[in-house]
Amino acid sequence: MIDLGLTKLALIGAVALVVIGPEKLPAVARMAGTLFGRAQRYISSVKAEVSREMQMDELRKMQSSIVEAATNLNKTVSGDLADVGKEISEAGKELGDSLAEANDAFEGASHEQRVPADWELARKRRDFRQKKLSHTSGLPIWFKRQSGHRARVMSGAARVARFRPNPGKAATFFN
Repeated sequence: MIDLGLTKLALIGAVALVVIGPEKLPAVARMAGTLFGRAQRYISSVKAEVSREMQMDELRKMQSSIVEAATNLNKTVSGDLADVGKEISEAGKELGDSLAEANDAFEGASHEQRVPADWELARKRRDFRQKKLSHTSGLPIWFKRQSGHRARVMSGAARVARFRPNPGKAATFFN
């Protein structure tokens, strides 16, 4: 930009005072200030627009590189999936033969050999729960109350409301 020092500005001011005159100098200075402000705003808007365009170009380049990388990845993954699919189908054929042999061996085994111990434990747990439910659900209500089983569960607020004195009556302590 133009290099204006203090001495140059003082010289311009003195010449303007002589040429324009002291009456019109404030109006001319205001007009020059507004024009200078408009010029600065215009220049800053142009700079901002240029920087936005540069950023958009960078983003477009980045987008194209990402799209290209995604298509390459898609091709690679689809090729790998096809290879894995072939391997799985070959393994399936081999597995089918071994499964047929295992099924024949399984059908020939006795029941104790076929049922693992974990399944037996799971069955015992289930039977125990069913027996406990049948024993506790058939008890009479008076026995459940006496032994501590709750027939109806109340929230804390409901319990307070149930045992709160009647608001219509005045509390009498000395009768």
